[in-house]
Amino acid sequence: MGFYYFDYTYFVYIVPALIVTMIAQFRVKSTFEKYSRISTARNMTGAQVASSVAQFGGAPGVQVQRISGSLTDHFDPRDNTISLSDQVYASTSIAALGVAAHEAGHAIQHAQGYLPNKIRTVLVPITNFGSRLAVPLIIVGLFLPVQYDFVVNLGIALYSFAVLFQLATLPVEFNASFRAIRALDEAGILYPDELEGAKKVLRAAAMTYLAASFTAIMSLLRLLVLAGNRRGRD
Repeated sequence: MGFYYFDYTYFVYIVPALIVTMIAQFRVKSTFEKYSRISTARNMTGAQVASSVAQFGGAPGVQVQRISGSLTDHFDPRDNTISLSDQVYASTSIAALGVAAHEAGHAIQHAQGYLPNKIRTVLVPITNFGSRLAVPLIIVGLFLPVQYDFVVNLGIALYSFAVLFQLATLPVEFNASFRAIRALDEAGILYPDELEGAKKVLRAAAMTYLAASFTAIMSLLRLLVLAGNRRGRD
């Protein structure tokens, strides 16, 4: 009877996702640390680069501020502000400038009405709402009689919005990095060898978004299998 309750789906779907996530996190941390130790020739700070790239890309009026934390950098379209972490804001390293330019890429997307970014923005409130209800509904539904399958199905449907959000995030992040590298190159902010380092930093960061999407998909597949197995037993 003990084997009956063994949840093999955790090892099939969740463990691989955890491994991919750990690899992505290790790579982004090690790559960022490596290029954080290499200063750039023009000696511009992350704050200066964020402002310059936004201006160069057609997003004037963007404010740049410092925030606490590590790799907490982000762009907020509500007040058109780029927030850079302590290790990016005043740093002149290749890693810092790559991250700062990436956030400026998001500001440019916002200014130009980049369609995938609009889609992602629309999904934010839906995803937040669905994420709060999905797991409780699924857990409760799995303990209810089979005639209440609609509760599990509703929870899975709500969770699917989180998966959709992760997938919608990919083109937004990749495009922001593309805009960043192009601006750093065309504006002459980085020299060719420095630009290669910035590309490696942003590619490592992109792995974390791919890992998040992979994790969301694997979690959804696991939920579908658990729901299917439940119906098969009843």
